[in-house]
Amino acid sequence: MAGVITASEPSWTAPFTGLSPRQFGRLLAALRREGEDPVRKGRPWSLPLEDRVLLVAAYWRTNLTLRQLAPLFGVSKSAADRIIDHLGPLLALQPRKRFRKDTVLIVDGTLVPTRDHSIAEQSKNYRYSTNHQVVIDADTCLIVVVGRPVVGNRNDCKAWELSGAKSAVGRTTVIGDGGYRGTGLVIPHRRERGQAELPVWKEEHNASHRKVRARVEHVFARMKNWKILRDCRLKGDGVHHAMLGIARLHNLSLAG
Repeated sequence: MAGVITASEPSWTAPFTGLSPRQFGRLLAALRREGEDPVRKGRPWSLPLEDRVLLVAAYWRTNLTLRQLAPLFGVSKSAADRIIDHLGPLLALQPRKRFRKDTVLIVDGTLVPTRDHSIAEQSKNYRYSTNHQVVIDADTCLIVVVGRPVVGNRNDCKAWELSGAKSAVGRTTVIGDGGYRGTGLVIPHRRERGQAELPVWKEEHNASHRKVRARVEHVFARMKNWKILRDCRLKGDGVHHAMLGIARLHNLSLAG
């Protein structure tokens, strides 16, 4: 069965991966260096590595069902399922382990509607969701850490610690919104009890804080172009692998 979409045609790369052909080639080279395309014993993959990566990216990008997506690549539904299960975790972003002393990070949580109710709870968007803590570099807007998902009814100050994001950044300076009160992060000034309004200098600090923190919202907007983050059908760790993989593709697209 012949497929319609193939990585051998560069025009398919950008719509489904968000990467230029050159960036896509760099991703493939990195995967091969990491040993992700070994010679397998037994039955070989039905698609080369290039097409397998494109299939996973297309699944995340479009959120088509596997019955819809598999024929576009000329494979069966079960083969497409195996490819996603195998390759999805291998595309994951590796968290940055070291930071310069002057590094400033920004954190915020985003909700991903998730159909696996064993890892999700109803949240403020009235859907069963998971809360994902995403940390970016304030200068480059590159994603440096994505915490493990926690249930969507956890507030950000709890999810910050439970997801492992807090331990991943250590003592690096981190900016957060008002939902991170009591965590030691840099958050906006708040009015004290009985205080009608903030002093002018605190209002100025808050305005500056909002402008910087908005960068993480822009990152979320770009990530949510991947439609799987609007309604994830993957079970178990699938939503976490999708977040990590999309974070890696986001960073590659920014790095040029």
